[in-house]
Amino acid sequence: MDPIMSPSPRARGARERATRRWYVYLIDCRNGAVYTGIALDVAARYAQHAAGTGARYTRANPPCRLLGKFACANQSAACQMEAAIKKLPTAAKRALVNKTSRAAQKILFG
Repeated sequence: MDPIMSPSPRARGARERATRRWYVYLIDCRNGAVYTGIALDVAARYAQHAAGTGARYTRANPPCRLLGKFACANQSAACQMEAAIKKLPTAAKRALVNKTSRAAQKILFG
């Protein structure tokens, strides 16, 4: 490929993020709350939360364990699912844990 026509590193990174599988994950926190987030690599992201370098919420309310994760087609779908889950009460979030990604989406979006 002609170096002048090749995509920039930023464009290549954006394309890679858009085409990789994103996940919505649920973390059980010590205060009894369920934290919801999205990530490409859930294990690495959970390690950040556990180390105190993740989100501000999990620094103040450390995680106990990863409850579950749901695969999404892309980042946009993951963000939509995350927003829908965050609107649920804690008990409903915990009820989603044993569901498949498809079943959870059906519950959330009808």
